[in-house]
Amino acid sequence: GRGCRRLPLQEEMLQREEAENTLQSFRQDVDNASLARLDLERKVESLQEEIVFLKKLHEEEIRELQAQLQEQHIQIDMDVSKPDLTAALRDVRQQYESVAAKNLQEAEEWYKSKFADLSEAANRNNDALRQAKQEANEYRRQIQSLTCEVDALKGSNESLERQMREMEENFAVEAANYQDTIGRLQDEIQNMKEEMARHLREYQDLLNVKMALDIEIATYRKLLEGEESR
Repeated sequence: GRGCRRLPLQEEMLQREEAENTLQSFRQDVDNASLARLDLERKVESLQEEIVFLKKLHEEEIRELQAQLQEQHIQIDMDVSKPDLTAALRDVRQQYESVAAKNLQEAEEWYKSKFADLSEAANRNNDALRQAKQEANEYRRQIQSLTCEVDALKGSNESLERQMREMEENFAVEAANYQDTIGRLQDEIQNMKEEMARHLREYQDLLNVKMALDIEIATYRKLLEGEESR
């Protein structure tokens, strides 16, 4: 009876242990996802800082080049005899500004693309983290339910064990009473055997006396019959 009741309790304990192991695994996954998210956020911040730095660097280079071109332009304007050189410097200036703007635009587009990729990865990690949290909460609810069931089974088991101890104590008391009764009956049987033996001896004595009397009576009868015939 106790073995049948214990089997479901062991199964509940195994299920609870398995759920706790699964919850621990999900907690590890959540921690890993959180670390990955922090790493991605740090990378995004680093890229944003690098974008700002490159913008500032390009702006400074453009300002320096503009200043140099302005100085050269002033010097060329003072020298009216060299109009071709002024046009050439203007072309060089336009070409450099075009190349610098193109390089800046390509850098911004590349960083924007990288930032979008990192943002998408962060969103995926957030989704995975949210799903892991939901599953962890579900397992936590299952563990709470299993814990309640185990506590209920523990209570039932303790109640049954208490009843069993009380029954064993009652059986022990009844067995002691039966043993006393058996001892008393054995004493009475022994007394009855002794009493029957005593009565049997008395009966044997009486039987011996009766036989002696019968012989004596028969003897007297023969004597009386002899006297009458004479």
